[in-house]
Amino acid sequence: MNSPPPDRADPTAGGGRAPARRVAPRVCIVTDRRLSGTGDSLTARIARALDGAAAPRQSAAGPSDARDVVVQLREKDLGGRELLELAGALRCLTEAAGARLFVNDRVDVALAVGADGVHLGGGGLPPEAVRSIAPELGISVATHSVSEVARAAATAGVDFAVLGPIFDTPSKARFGMPPLGLAVLTEGCRLGLPVVAIGGIDGARAAACLAAGASGVACIRGVLNVPDPGAALGGLLALWPAGNGKR
Repeated sequence: MNSPPPDRADPTAGGGRAPARRVAPRVCIVTDRRLSGTGDSLTARIARALDGAAAPRQSAAGPSDARDVVVQLREKDLGGRELLELAGALRCLTEAAGARLFVNDRVDVALAVGADGVHLGGGGLPPEAVRSIAPELGISVATHSVSEVARAAATAGVDFAVLGPIFDTPSKARFGMPPLGLAVLTEGCRLGLPVVAIGGIDGARAAACLAAGASGVACIRGVLNVPDPGAALGGLLALWPAGNGKR
């Protein structure tokens, strides 16, 4: 897999309370509280999923490292007060599990709950502005092409890019976004910035993304809309071979 440039790989760069903040996650759980058929709340599903990062398992990857997991709060229709309440609940869960929390776009909410980072979409603040406001926060950016990954790689303050959709997924199909495919992912992963693949990811597809050079994978339904979220997350974490260090 590709190694990030030294300024992104240095765990002490920038100081702050979260020395691993510049590391791309192995698995990013993207929230969607509207998922149906699970029979429990979003926070309950997240709690069950995070059990998969802490539970012992027999695999080549050895013990789980919860720092390899990011929960990305992505509830774009919520008002500020509701979002803050949900972010606080998720911060409690991630902190207890040793995982990380990123909040979509809302730097104020991320700071208010002590989150680890923000994920910036195309309409969000520029990464440079976020870094100047909140140097302690990690920053990921949404990308949908190789050129956008290249732009992110050339932008100061970006820690990793989330590239997709790699495969067909309902969340993007309704916006007319066709899957990019593994060839585009491979090309994007050669640009020096850690890349997390998103879009229609399950276990088999996650393995293909890692083989293509991805630093990690991001899932919505693949973790949260399954009978056993903890087993799903544990299975994804187990894809990394023994001795494979952080990106």
